[in-house]
Amino acid sequence: MSGIALPRRRMLGLGAGTALGLALHCRPVAAVSAAPSLRTVELDWAGGRPITEGRVNFEIAALVENGNTVPILVKVDSPMTAADHVQEIVVFNEKNPQRDVVRCFLGPANGVAQVQTRIRLATSQQLVALARMSDGSRWSQHVDVLVTLAACIEP
Repeated sequence: MSGIALPRRRMLGLGAGTALGLALHCRPVAAVSAAPSLRTVELDWAGGRPITEGRVNFEIAALVENGNTVPILVKVDSPMTAADHVQEIVVFNEKNPQRDVVRCFLGPANGVAQVQTRIRLATSQQLVALARMSDGSRWSQHVDVLVTLAACIEP
């Protein structure tokens, strides 16, 4: 046998001490960093451009019984011509594990600036629908939703 021989109890003590030290110094990333606020996510998406309330019509029930499947409809007031059209519609949320809910890219060939789908909501929260126009302007509408049966909760 080569190397230094250590008594069995000392080896076990070193192993336990190392494990305890790792447990005390290693934390999940979520515990260390907080999720960005809804406003921060909006501003990041806008890329420094101002966001104006209006032109976006975000239809979602104010009271949702089941957060597992929530129908939404987002319409944007736009002629959808080559010169004036919606390029992107996004929906962000305040409290779901992931902030992106919907991200759709459009063009004048779409004919109408409207998207409809179903989403999941973890709990009661605020949502925002945003639209990026071909002229570079950004538009939004915020809504508050009360959820009675939560969905997509992660530990």
